[in-house]
Amino acid sequence: MTGGLLIAGTTSDAGKSVLTAGICRWLHRRGVRVAPFKAQNMSNNSVVVVTADGRGGEIGRAQAMQADACGVAPDLRFNPVLLKPGSDRSSQVVLLGEAVDTVTAGNYRTLRPRLAETAHAALADLRADYDVVICEGAGSPTEINLRDGDFVNMGLARRFGLPTVVVGDIDRGGVFAAFFGTLALLSREDQELVSAFVINKFRGDLGILRPGLDMITKASGRPVHGVLPYHSDVWLDGEDSLAYGRVLGRPGPPRGTAWLRVAVIRVPRISNATDAEALAAEPGVRVQLTVEPAEVADADLVVIPGSKATVSDLAWLRETGLADAVRAHAAAGKPLLGICGGFQMLAGSIHDDVESGRGTVPGLGLLPVEITFAAGKTLARSSGHGLGEPAHGYEIHHGYVSAGSPEPLLHYDDGRPEGAVAGNVFGTHWHGAFESDGFRRRFLTEAARLAGRHGFTVAADTRYARVRERALDVLGDLVEEHLDTGALWRLIEKGPTPGLPFLPPGAP
Repeated sequence: MTGGLLIAGTTSDAGKSVLTAGICRWLHRRGVRVAPFKAQNMSNNSVVVVTADGRGGEIGRAQAMQADACGVAPDLRFNPVLLKPGSDRSSQVVLLGEAVDTVTAGNYRTLRPRLAETAHAALADLRADYDVVICEGAGSPTEINLRDGDFVNMGLARRFGLPTVVVGDIDRGGVFAAFFGTLALLSREDQELVSAFVINKFRGDLGILRPGLDMITKASGRPVHGVLPYHSDVWLDGEDSLAYGRVLGRPGPPRGTAWLRVAVIRVPRISNATDAEALAAEPGVRVQLTVEPAEVADADLVVIPGSKATVSDLAWLRETGLADAVRAHAAAGKPLLGICGGFQMLAGSIHDDVESGRGTVPGLGLLPVEITFAAGKTLARSSGHGLGEPAHGYEIHHGYVSAGSPEPLLHYDDGRPEGAVAGNVFGTHWHGAFESDGFRRRFLTEAARLAGRHGFTVAADTRYARVRERALDVLGDLVEEHLDTGALWRLIEKGPTPGLPFLPPGAP
């Protein structure tokens, strides 16, 4: 068989990614050969996929997570178009893993046919290789100003005859109005494909909600195929929900007598912020995303994460007073970590004629290196060791260390140095390194020592891969226990429900 679904959402962050992953895990458990697909993703959270010919390419991190849910290796076809915002007006275009252009509001219409052709070919190829492909939409399917030429939401569903399930986040409020409005602003042809709704993040008594389910079914002619409860274990690999002040995950109680407080600076063009999730998986480690200098001052460990706009985000650090807070933190002898773009910001100087075009600018001067941006992007899976432990990661960067011979934080397998250490200041270009359990524990132990948190003890039994696998199993459990899986399977197998009523007024 060749079946599929499109999971659309009433809004961004409605739960499309997690519902897609949960359905993928449910199908994988049934022995179905299933793959995820997102025609176009806009995100700076990406991972490196190494192809059979040894070439490195990028896809959205959410699609890599969904691949894990399917029990398959990540594939460039799972996310053929990735837009990586570098400013409010432009994004780098990554096509089948390779950066090929920069898109703006002005030239997107010109580029779109090429992007659509690539996305359609990728999905057709996947449908030939797998029994089922679960497709994730982007934003809302009712972006009426963008419907012409759409190849991500209903345009994709129309092209491949995909039954569409619309998910809404009840935690935001107004979910029934969102369902009704989403459907009512679609054309008759698009409405014919919208076959069901799913409610996400419900808290409370389902009996109180049930009359609303019956009412929206009567008003729209579409059933609600289930209500997913809010679950606190579903927090990994977030894309849209990295809000200011948010504490990541559910911090487990410390194994020792002290907590380790981590402040991750939420720079405007944050990239691969998911690096902090590995730290948050450790008991006794409280990880908070912040834009407040006072929270930086109170932290034990400060992390400057990756950035898609290193020079611009460095200027923002200075404008907001965060740069001064970071310097004061380092001057107090407390640990400071920069990852990728954050590492580059810690350098003495940055030479950038590529990403920002601003030439040479001063860095924060906390690591004895200079950074130069190259036109070509480094895309690689990396392995080696650091702090006496094996470490693995991946690299996505234009900048490289062009001067300075600091003490390295890591070494590649072939002995080459990577990153830098200067007392209590650390930097690395490797994303994902802290998913390596031994390396993470050694680093956190050293960070606690530098911060004076002598009662902090790492947990010897934390396995980050196990934490991620458990989260995927939770998603599969939620789908099996709270959705009408029989109805979902009928849609996958037989296609859109015939005879669905039209809800006026339709597309403007």
